Amino acid sequence: MKIKTLLAASAIALALALPMAAQAQGTLRGAERGAQEGADAAGPIGGIVGGAVGAATGTIGGILGVEDRPRFRSYVRERNVRSYDYDGRVVVGSTLPSSGVTYYDVPNEYNVTRGTRYTVVNDRPVLVDGRHRIIEVLD
Repeated sequence: MKIKTLLAASAIALALALPMAAQAQGTLRGAERGAQEGADAAGPIGGIVGGAVGAATGTIGGILGVEDRPRFRSYVRERNVRSYDYDGRVVVGSTLPSSGVTYYDVPNEYNVTRGTRYTVVNDRPVLVDGRHRIIEVLD
């Protein structure tokens, strides 16, 4: 029981330590899935521990989550989105210009926050918020 408590506390601490933007979607889906799998395997206590561990795992995966990232990269690649050449660093928190860059809506199937869009910068797909700030880089 002490190990489960330690795992749950560690998972929660990890989830809280990551940037809020990166936690938005992955945490929720990870928590839901982890809770269900934990409950199926070990009952109510397993659900609690599984939810905490799943939240941390989902957060590590980013906004899209671990499973959606490869599928979304393929989605972007299939659309032949032209890459924008950017002189700055392509990292979370960088703000892209409002003109000269084409931003696209993310399909509903990816369950991202309303207003999240995507583009390709220096041949790397990125998710941006409504202020054109990069919130996830999909390497």
